[in-house]
Amino acid sequence: MNRGFLIFFLSIIFSTHSHAEEKKPEYPWLDSMHQSIASSVNSSALWFDDFFDLEEVETSEQAYGSARIRLGWEPRSRDLNEFETRFKVKVKLPKLKNRADLVLSDYDDDRPDNEIQASGNNDFVEQNRFSLALRWRSSRASGLSHRIGVGRRLQAFAKSRYRNSHVLNEKLILRWETSAYLYSKDGLGADFSWQLGYNDTEHSIFRWSNHFYFRDKSNDWLWQHSVQKLRQFDEKNALIAGFYIEGLSRPNYRIEEYLVSIRWRKNTLRKWLFYEVEPFVLWRRDEGFATSHGIALRVEGHFGDN
Repeated sequence: MNRGFLIFFLSIIFSTHSHAEEKKPEYPWLDSMHQSIASSVNSSALWFDDFFDLEEVETSEQAYGSARIRLGWEPRSRDLNEFETRFKVKVKLPKLKNRADLVLSDYDDDRPDNEIQASGNNDFVEQNRFSLALRWRSSRASGLSHRIGVGRRLQAFAKSRYRNSHVLNEKLILRWETSAYLYSKDGLGADFSWQLGYNDTEHSIFRWSNHFYFRDKSNDWLWQHSVQKLRQFDEKNALIAGFYIEGLSRPNYRIEEYLVSIRWRKNTLRKWLFYEVEPFVLWRRDEGFATSHGIALRVEGHFGDN
């Protein structure tokens, strides 16, 4: 599998550079694939919208969906077979007055894209496979939302979350969120996070992020801190350099792993297709904090209306 992914990844990179100057669209199979997935997502959106049309609401808006699919290979010196697969499908439901949407994903929360990507420890960060939830808000602009659904090994759950942001001055912005949830087997949980962003220039941002999760099942806190520098070179190329640490509160407040990485993200061939190259250095407690070098290779596609 790693050989096949590597060949596919390299073919995209080489195609990007070899056809960068051509105006005629190449690789029509990409357009066919995109159209097929987008049509499937939108057909599902129409079905769900009709299913929830309990009051036969009249609306001129049409239901639509969007999908985000990511494939990655993250080999490192102590684990060459670390793979990452992520998908998220969102379905907008205008017949529920655009206050609700359906979210299907292979992880049960809206984890920020710029958290630790190449940690190689999926159990630790609790990327729980598969979640299906109906999300509801009192209005489109409301920062308060609620979810009910199934997730974390098909447990029923309910969750409420509040998000907000504050512009402190022309350079600084503070974003924060807090949530509480209940799983049928794991019990209660909560999390709180905040992020301070500094707009250094028009194309450069510094970010300081902090996240705390309380887990009733294990009666402890999982915490994450990071410092990042984001630089956008043009509309197709961006670079993210960061230092990340993660840890637990039991048996004491201590670091479990930390990582340094530089991630290059590029839009290629089509406006909906991206790839990433992220060399990193990782240290983990369960490996005696021995240095582990690696590189993450990812391909990501956006389908439907985003």
